[in-house]
Amino acid sequence: MTILSPIAVTQAPAACNEHRLTNLLLRRLMPLLVVVYVMSFLDRTNIALAKASMGIDLGLSAAAYGLGAGLFFLTYALFEVPSNLIMQKVGARFWITRIMITWGLLSTGMAFVQGETSFYVMRLLLGVAEAGLFPGVMLYLTYWFNREQRARATGYFLLGVCIANILSGPLGGALLQLDGWLGWHGWQWLFVLEGLPAVALAYVVWKKLPDGPSSASWLSAADAREIQARLDAESDDAPQQTRLNQMLRDKQIWLAIAVYFVHQITIYTVIFFLPGIIGNYGSLTPLQIGLLTSVPWIAAAIGAATFPRLATSPQRCRRILFFGLLTMSAGLLVASFSNSYIGLIGFSLTALMLFVVQSIIFVFPSSRLTGTALAGGLAFVTTCGLLGGFVGPSVMGLIEQTTGTTRNGLWVIAGLLVVAALVSTRLRQGQEQTAT
Repeated sequence: MTILSPIAVTQAPAACNEHRLTNLLLRRLMPLLVVVYVMSFLDRTNIALAKASMGIDLGLSAAAYGLGAGLFFLTYALFEVPSNLIMQKVGARFWITRIMITWGLLSTGMAFVQGETSFYVMRLLLGVAEAGLFPGVMLYLTYWFNREQRARATGYFLLGVCIANILSGPLGGALLQLDGWLGWHGWQWLFVLEGLPAVALAYVVWKKLPDGPSSASWLSAADAREIQARLDAESDDAPQQTRLNQMLRDKQIWLAIAVYFVHQITIYTVIFFLPGIIGNYGSLTPLQIGLLTSVPWIAAAIGAATFPRLATSPQRCRRILFFGLLTMSAGLLVASFSNSYIGLIGFSLTALMLFVVQSIIFVFPSSRLTGTALAGGLAFVTTCGLLGGFVGPSVMGLIEQTTGTTRNGLWVIAGLLVVAALVSTRLRQGQEQTAT
């Protein structure tokens, strides 16, 4: 007969209750947040499929397209910090609803661009409108999940990107085939029919998304108190940084930014140039290109749903980051050496780890910040990292126009990923001893 100690008896129900609460939060919060992110990615990246036809109809060069694709991230990055600070004051429900309405309307307005100038202006405005969504959700998750579960929750949230890119290929390819209907180009239908649903979804967010545990009607008062107590206890492990200038002096924040910057260069280069690269595989219709484009994102969804749940300790986080970044580099090298379906396998290998890496990166800065510094710090990391979303497509566009191929650009990014992997080994959480 096994005799359980009083400590084991007390810990078992506590662990069961924590498991129950975590599953409840994931079930209640993540589906809506995932759908929001699906819509945001459809609307910020649909120009990838519109590239060829827009280029012909509007006379956009490869360099102009790359610049326009990147300009979104310039204003998106610049407005991240103020957006997150506003969300902390007015609440997540109101601010995410506002973000969705403005980005949906502006994304729809992309159907009316007339040339390079209006293309640039609309991309800049779309960046302003959507600024704060990703860091806002990263901040929002800290209201609900402790450090052990946050990477898992973030991984589920990033499934939205995978789903968006799986859907965007076939959906965008089908919408482009509406070319000529009612006198509109296919790319105009693409922007309108993918932009307006975001405005409708904003109403659902306003009705269903609680600002925090205390305002969640589906949580009992005891459960809400337990969630808050768990988060309060964990915050004791974080350095008491309450000002943004203190955050800027933390070397760990800058290491996280460096890794995230390279990650963003990689992901948006793949997103914006993959359809064009696949288009060079042979004589393919827009729908066929769209279907093949979705293949790497299926791999990305598998990675996002599988690996982040293993990141339950600082050591595991670092190991997964290191090998994830090296895997992404290897995938790009394979893709660069093949203009056939072997290249698609390479892109799938890279995509497998894209959102595994991204879900873990934010665990490090969020474990070291509190209060206003947490809201501003997460937005600052996103801001600096997203500049990679500007640099990647812009440089790749220039390389493609200058050399006639994207191969050299893929080599450069593969090298940067190796450097980022080495940097990731220096990351530390909370008061964990910093590497010297």
